[in-house]
Amino acid sequence: MVRTLLLAGVIGVALAVLALLAAVMLTAQSLPTFREMMKSPQGQSVVVRAADGTELVTVGPSFGRWLRFDEIPPHMVAAMLAVEDRRFHWHPGVDPIGTARAFLVNLRAGRTVQGGSTITQQLARNLFLTNRKTWDRKLREAVLALAIERKFTKRAILELYLNRVYFGGGAFGIDAASRKFFGHSAQQLSVAEAAIIAGLVKAPSRYAPSADPERARARGAIVIETMRETGALSPAEAAAADTDAVSFAIARDQGDVRYFTDWVLAQLETLVDEATLPLEVTTTLVPAHQKAAEATVMTALPPGTQGAIVAMRTTGEVTAMVGGRDYATSSYNRATVARRQPGSAFKLFPYLAAIEDGLAPDSIVVDEPITIGGWSPRNDNRRFVGAVTARDAFARSINTVAVRLADRVGFETVAGMARRLGITTPISREPAMALGASEVTLIELTAAYAVVAAEGREVRPFGITRVTTADGRLLYRREEPAPRVLLAPHVAAHMTALLRAAVETGTARAAQIGRPLAGKTGTTTANKDGWFIGFTPELVAGVWIGRDDARPVPGLAGGRAPARAFAAFMRPALAGVPVGELNTAVEESIFGLEPDAEVYGLSDETAPPAEPEPAEPLSEAWLEEAITAPPAEAAAEPAPQP
Repeated sequence: MVRTLLLAGVIGVALAVLALLAAVMLTAQSLPTFREMMKSPQGQSVVVRAADGTELVTVGPSFGRWLRFDEIPPHMVAAMLAVEDRRFHWHPGVDPIGTARAFLVNLRAGRTVQGGSTITQQLARNLFLTNRKTWDRKLREAVLALAIERKFTKRAILELYLNRVYFGGGAFGIDAASRKFFGHSAQQLSVAEAAIIAGLVKAPSRYAPSADPERARARGAIVIETMRETGALSPAEAAAADTDAVSFAIARDQGDVRYFTDWVLAQLETLVDEATLPLEVTTTLVPAHQKAAEATVMTALPPGTQGAIVAMRTTGEVTAMVGGRDYATSSYNRATVARRQPGSAFKLFPYLAAIEDGLAPDSIVVDEPITIGGWSPRNDNRRFVGAVTARDAFARSINTVAVRLADRVGFETVAGMARRLGITTPISREPAMALGASEVTLIELTAAYAVVAAEGREVRPFGITRVTTADGRLLYRREEPAPRVLLAPHVAAHMTALLRAAVETGTARAAQIGRPLAGKTGTTTANKDGWFIGFTPELVAGVWIGRDDARPVPGLAGGRAPARAFAAFMRPALAGVPVGELNTAVEESIFGLEPDAEVYGLSDETAPPAEPEPAEPLSEAWLEEAITAPPAEAAAEPAPQP
């Protein structure tokens, strides 16, 4: 019985091998000639449209000059082999070692985290197949790769691959990529430039310099290290290849809307797997909002600074995005990529956590010295006002109160609140975190405020609503996800009341636009960053202003330029929109006490008398804030290259 089973197994394997060989031979005979492959069309045109159908950009394939193998710099070939297919000269088109390793890694992970495709398999997929991840496609890809290796030499395969593979930004082939990203022919590529190009193949939309120059440089540095490990570069040559010194040539076309279109195009490959047919992508962008945002960044930034604006609805639809002064000069998107300390704009989270713990706008808190672990936060005016309502403490952005609230509910709880509302960047658990010592991105912080504006419902920013082929075949339509409640309605209402007070009587008065508005300012140590995040019932927007190298900006504060920039954007963006009312109403029966009788977090010894003396009136000193405690300095973002 065992012998019969073994014999059947051997016969089965032999028949499978014969079938594979027959398939490979037949496929090899049917393959186009090398010259036909050189002329074969590749790539797709993608038209990106605004919410109203207006065309924003057209991203089409670009091809440079076809380079013969002996015209391609050897270090370009070496970089590609090092990072994509180290055993290229050994395998017959399919690498059993790489395939087995990828299978085991993916099996352990329970999902696909590593691919085992060789350069020949990638060429087969690019020329003849789609990116659809199915077993039959993988089998056809393997058969095609074996057939290509049977019909063409290794040099011919590399020549086809390097002239046809997609490198992002619409560039197909190394010459097109070199001209697009560096402004010169691929024959002139330096080692560092070749490494950057080789690094793009893994995820063109993610690593392309047109999407994120710093990520492209970092990926190129990994490729250089891989070349050193494989012996393609000596240690000295690897040390001399500095990707940080590489300058990118960004095309001067289509304006600052490219910050937004780059952001949505990076998401496209996760939504559809059509890689050849022309596509139409409908987005959430509102042209009037985008125009207002671009005009604001052009006119409202202090000299020598950069700025970013992002606007969204409470459904998560991003209606405007500007990631810097000038996309043509710097494509670095400060709205989605840059991580900066938010200063007092982060106080949203300790106050939300405290509201969940029972704090109400009229609860009494105390502004007095506090020391935690040897650290004592200070207020901007170096004074303490004693008993004060939570509403006034937030409006004045009193640092000691924010820290005291965070200490009471727990710094881990505050970090959990930030995570709950969508902050994904690392969050410190040190006391200074209550004053914004951790870094965030503008889009995530704006979305967190949008949760409050949405009365506690989850807000996930998105930019694509529909994808079709050019002939109208629907490939993707966004379905509204089931709503998740992140905050109880009364918590969102209380927080809105505090944010409204900050605009009407506190540090954010410069943001007023003549309609109900809620928001918060933020300023970091030495005036390195200025923030304002705010919302009306119709729209949420965030503004960041600072320098890419994180140097101080004299006079910068959240209540000045950022608040004024917010107002300059919101006025035209909301022109003609009926005035809505913010929801700050809360049923008093939710609480055990009348709000004005509630004393939050105070012992009998420290509680104020029944009729506390009125708090000191607001002064101009309260209008500008800064984190004057000694948290770690804001980490400098690398300055994008022009």
